[in-house]
Amino acid sequence: MSDLWDLFVAFFIPGVVGYGGGPASIPLIEHEVVERFGWMTTNEFGEVLAMGNALPGPIATKMAGYIGFNVAGVLGATTALVATVVPSLLAMLLLLGILHKFKDSPKVKRMTAFIRPTIAVLLGALTFQFFETSYQGAGLVQTLILIFASLLLLEKWRVHPALVIAGSLAYGAIFLS
Repeated sequence: MSDLWDLFVAFFIPGVVGYGGGPASIPLIEHEVVERFGWMTTNEFGEVLAMGNALPGPIATKMAGYIGFNVAGVLGATTALVATVVPSLLAMLLLLGILHKFKDSPKVKRMTAFIRPTIAVLLGALTFQFFETSYQGAGLVQTLILIFASLLLLEKWRVHPALVIAGSLAYGAIFLS
């Protein structure tokens, strides 16, 4: 039980004070795991960090799961993951509550009005980058087929986006391999 509490503390503290996400909290996690609790050496931590960077997803949660599992099995991994996610979850709930409370405020409405075009531009740039990458990798004809098929499936026939993505992956595996 002591190990579970220690795991919670070791990953909760970096989650609270590690402003900037996973990469900013890595030195804090290292301090807790290596220096404070001695669950691994600096070299072992470096190997875990390298392995975590090689996998997709947030680095802090991958490291929490791995280290928690090594310390206390599945319950340890669960505890460390919960401790990593709880600070962000609490902050989001708090901010959502504040935003909901002031949703009718003219200042909040103006702020939202300024944010929407920025998000639209960022999504447009991301779409262009996806198109460019697809065009370079698959060619113009294949890219246009995927774009128009996806557009029809999503907008005309209201197919769930997950199914459209799965279909696109299947198309790529069959026709672009």
